[in-house]
Amino acid sequence: MRKAFLFFLPLAGIPGMALAQDHDHSAATGAETAPPVEQQDPHAGHHSMDHSTHEALPEQTASDSAMDHSTMDHSQMDHSQAANGEMDHAAMGHGPADEEAPIPQGPPPPEAFTGPTYAADAFVGADRMAASRAAVAREVSGLPVSWFQADRAEYRARGGEDGYLWDVQAYYGGDIDKFWFKSEGEGSFGEELETAELQGLWSHAIGPWWDLQAGVRQDLTGPARTHAVIGVQGLAPYLFEVDAAAFLSTKGDLTARVEAELDQRITQRLILQPRVELNLAAQDIPELGIGAGLDSAELGLRLRYEIIREFAPYVGVEQEWKVGGSADYARLAGEDPSATNYVVGVRFWF
Repeated sequence: MRKAFLFFLPLAGIPGMALAQDHDHSAATGAETAPPVEQQDPHAGHHSMDHSTHEALPEQTASDSAMDHSTMDHSQMDHSQAANGEMDHAAMGHGPADEEAPIPQGPPPPEAFTGPTYAADAFVGADRMAASRAAVAREVSGLPVSWFQADRAEYRARGGEDGYLWDVQAYYGGDIDKFWFKSEGEGSFGEELETAELQGLWSHAIGPWWDLQAGVRQDLTGPARTHAVIGVQGLAPYLFEVDAAAFLSTKGDLTARVEAELDQRITQRLILQPRVELNLAAQDIPELGIGAGLDSAELGLRLRYEIIREFAPYVGVEQEWKVGGSADYARLAGEDPSATNYVVGVRFWF
């Protein structure tokens, strides 16, 4: 009778109102009890929804057209497990969390052997990759390796006395110990060599970036002199390549040289290289035109283009100064203590 009476109330024209009140009273009085969980219809809650509320009247606002959750028959849902923080994962098709799929036992499938042996060959080329793999194998196996570089091989135009210069080095050995060979010199066309020298050095790695070097240097021009050499060569912070050495000659003369250069990449192939060289002496050496202290300084700037990594032509400019006593010796010999060189050369290695 209660349901029939409520149906004829004036509010009966409002969709879902009768069912909402019936739901509230039954929940409050406990007159109706939800059936056992195993007998529930999984779609019962869905059937009890009044879908007529989904169609909003034109004059309804967005909030008025929302779903009326009060019409849902929550009595058909078992909230006991959710309230206790429990969830039946077995009913959801999940097994226990600690169970994992067994690892298959057996050989790999045949498809695993159908690809290329070296996938990089398809992109770089089989010949180049084979050479690279051979080079890596030599280095990691500890076998001796060799390397040669002409850092500067250039033509120099300067005040009507055009000349040339070379600066080369090479090594042979392993990661820790190597034998180094170095040679540099310069001269003017049609005249005798101005300077030329050879160095043979034993090199030992004293860190990831530095080698300690010791050996001998032989001068090939001027008064015959042989020097004992000790120095360091490596990569300073901010990627400066540094070569510094002290020389003690058989005449007791102590001199030193410091060279530093920095590669600034403008593009992957175009590189600007500033370079500085300082020569020092502990005493005057009149027969060589060298004064005590700072003997000479060179500051250069070269722009090179790497056609390939191993071959790069360049152009540049370099300024030389003789300083202090060395400048006085140069003037006495009728020479200009400073000179500007415009250079064209090539840098290569293999």
